[in-house]
Amino acid sequence: MFWRQLTAFFLAIILFGWAATPAIASDYAPPLSYSNAELKGRDFSGQTLRAAEFSNANMELANFANADLRGVVFSASVMTDANLHGADLSNAMIDQVNLTRADLSDAILTEALLLRAIFNDVNITSADFSDAILDRAQIKELCAKASGVNPKTGVDTRYSLGCR
Repeated sequence: MFWRQLTAFFLAIILFGWAATPAIASDYAPPLSYSNAELKGRDFSGQTLRAAEFSNANMELANFANADLRGVVFSASVMTDANLHGADLSNAMIDQVNLTRADLSDAILTEALLLRAIFNDVNITSADFSDAILDRAQIKELCAKASGVNPKTGVDTRYSLGCR
């Protein structure tokens, strides 16, 4: 009797298309890809863009203020004059990115990869660089202008960079 009920149960699953899919699967969306895109002046402020890819993209004057950019990839992109104020860039890959005159004030860059990024005239007031990967020259350059305490993490910018 048990085997007959079990067989009927599995047959019902197959016939009626019931799937034993976790509830989270319906909420899953693959990461967005903006690779090689022209995004000059685009407004992404306040958006959730976790794990999105912006490789080789032009994001000059783009607005990412207060956006959730955890795990995002900005490799080899142009972000001159971009607004990243208050953005969460934890675990982001921001290598070989031109951030000239970008606003990184109040941004969270914990554990971000920032090798070969260009920081000319960048605003890093109250940014948190805890455990970020930077080279010595970048750290020296950023320490010269570092000030403030991040309002979300409570971490001093100079401390997060290891400034002396």
